[in-house]
Amino acid sequence: MKKLILLFLLLLAIRVTAQDASADAAYIKENYSKYEYQVPMRDGKKLFTVVYAPKDHSKTYPVMMQRTCYNVGPYGPEHYKTSLGPSSLFLHDGYIFVYQDVRGRWMSEGIFQEMTPALEEHKTSTDIDEGTDTYDTIDWLLKNVSGNDGKVGVWGISYPGFYTTAALLSRHPALLAASPQAPIANLYHDDAFHNGAFMLTANFGFYPYFTNRQDDKPTQQAGKRFEAGTNDGYDFFLKMGSLRNSNVKYYQDTIRLWNEMMDHPNYDQHWKDRNILPHLHDIKTATLVTGGWYDAEDLYGAIKTYKVLKTKNPNTPVYFAMGPWVHGGWARGDGDHLGDVDFGAATSAYYREKIEFAFFSHYLKGTVLDLPKVSVFETGVNQWKAYNQWPPEDSKEQNLYFLPNGKLSFEAPKDKGNAFNEFVSDPNKPVPFINHKTMDMDREYMTSDQRFAAAMPDVLTYQTDVLTNDVTLSGDIWAHLSVSTTGTDADWVVKVIDVYPDTAQNNKWTGKEVQMAGYQQMVRSEAMRGKFRHGFDSPVAFTPGKVSRVNFELQDVLHTFKAGHRIMVQLQSTWFPLIDRNTQQFQDIMKAKDTDFKSETHRVFTSAVSPSFLRVKVLQE
Repeated sequence: MKKLILLFLLLLAIRVTAQDASADAAYIKENYSKYEYQVPMRDGKKLFTVVYAPKDHSKTYPVMMQRTCYNVGPYGPEHYKTSLGPSSLFLHDGYIFVYQDVRGRWMSEGIFQEMTPALEEHKTSTDIDEGTDTYDTIDWLLKNVSGNDGKVGVWGISYPGFYTTAALLSRHPALLAASPQAPIANLYHDDAFHNGAFMLTANFGFYPYFTNRQDDKPTQQAGKRFEAGTNDGYDFFLKMGSLRNSNVKYYQDTIRLWNEMMDHPNYDQHWKDRNILPHLHDIKTATLVTGGWYDAEDLYGAIKTYKVLKTKNPNTPVYFAMGPWVHGGWARGDGDHLGDVDFGAATSAYYREKIEFAFFSHYLKGTVLDLPKVSVFETGVNQWKAYNQWPPEDSKEQNLYFLPNGKLSFEAPKDKGNAFNEFVSDPNKPVPFINHKTMDMDREYMTSDQRFAAAMPDVLTYQTDVLTNDVTLSGDIWAHLSVSTTGTDADWVVKVIDVYPDTAQNNKWTGKEVQMAGYQQMVRSEAMRGKFRHGFDSPVAFTPGKVSRVNFELQDVLHTFKAGHRIMVQLQSTWFPLIDRNTQQFQDIMKAKDTDFKSETHRVFTSAVSPSFLRVKVLQE
């Protein structure tokens, strides 16, 4: 009976959602007129731009604009979008909605560049970047679209989030509000690599579909999806072999953007030019930066964009919102769970109304704003928290030490000797990143049960005693490892895990074959390619057998490990096929041969002389 009721409620929710979408689509056609323009830029190129303007001409409206590389379709003045703006709330409140294909994409002229490098100085009248394209677009809209009130807001998620950040660099006086959401900030650290480890699953299937044109000829044709012929990504990528086989077996050097990643494994000038963060100064536009704690794509971008904007523009209103969401999860769906983990409420709806809509309404329409500068969801206890800054002022830095016998403690090791744990890492038998078959980067991996990994011989596990009090981590986490290897390179993967007590009960989202009793919920995880330990632009080989320091950032969290739980850290050297395999030899892995992958022995030291630990921020409340 319970299953029948649950099924009924699920079908009812789907029906209501479909009805709401259908109602919005009908409302748009009844209340908005659609126009298509080719908007000229200062260098003569024209960008395809779609305007949806209210039919009610009795008043003027602010402009809400999104610039995107993912197309502004459906194309044709008679074909309408079925939704407008960041959410339905904007649609019914009345705005002029503008969508634009960015330079070199879809119906816009020009040649596309990945994260067009921002120019700190525009030396000639025809120097262009995404900031100038935004400025020229806003200027044209204000002069040519009737009914606007001279106020402009910009928003976007993921790549459009980057274009929103770049819009800030236009510094157009009419741009009063912007919301970069899950923005790419530095392509090397966001989507392409994580601390030098290549994000294989996320990128491999993306670029064939993304690459619908590589010239300056506008098109409405989408790229072709890669068909692997299997849902077993672990097996597929093992059989593909080394990364150079991606071209030998499949792409045949036909995808320029894929080859740019293959040709630039180090953080060289190619990537430094695609880091927008150094340019985020002298910003006057009120900004709301949004991200998700479980964003598998652009967690780095949201957190770094906020911190840089806040630091470099102290007199500008900068807001920050982070919830328990996957990539873009705040814009759609309920945000009430991820995989087996229950967040207790529809967090996405709360964000859309109380944070996003309130922010734009205030800065574009003058409504009263009662919004804290920082709105963050505290996972583990499932509650929204408000702060004046991030991380909170009451966060105190502490070290969580790896100790002999698999212990994890805030107390430093006392052993003066040479204590260590070791394991053999075989890149030809890598540790999977998730416990089921998939060709995709299933976003559930960011909260998934890690018991399957803990049982593997090439995964080290450290955990605290049962906690007698709640412990809340609030801010960035850094791994500080003392390690050695018998090879000349190695990857280091660190996972921070919340271990549930044996008394934990299943919730309504718990998978059929899962028990929450003893569940090992991943809270934060990250990889580091060891040869970049001295800098991502300067790889350095390990000396076999020599102890080396490997330090890297795991990004921020706001998570409470409740009393009765344990804090666990798992450490391993493969994480497949989420990241590519390291040959464990000092070389350009993008050009490695299948025979270059070697099994090596790694040690993690746990003594007072050579400690390994996490540097965390513990919230004192």
